[in-house]
Amino acid sequence: QVQLEESGGGLVQAGGSLRLSCVASGSIFSFSDMGWYRQAPGKQREWVATITSAGSTKFADSVKGRFTISRDNAKNTVYLQMNSLKPEDTAVYYCKLSLNVANYWGKGTLVTVSS
Repeated sequence: QVQLEESGGGLVQAGGSLRLSCVASGSIFSFSDMGWYRQAPGKQREWVATITSAGSTKFADSVKGRFTISRDNAKNTVYLQMNSLKPEDTAVYYCKLSLNVANYWGKGTLVTVSS
């Protein structure tokens, strides 16, 4: 069973930056695609960014140019660097590990961006 733990959330002013981390247990991290998702109050969870096992990245249009995703396979960790944060980025951020048909989710970390 894979466990994921996010960290790095907090309160930041608009225009500021945060870096989220997600650490995975087990030995499948390097073979897995990793994603970040977010869920704002009263809204559905939405995809934010993905990094494949090969290192390819994709971003939602709403964060393109402001967020970057990276991974450190030696540390079983995926990162989400968030710059130029906006109040509409306020949400609980979740990481997801995907390998074949299996998906695992973390419990999330709250990001609050004040105006």
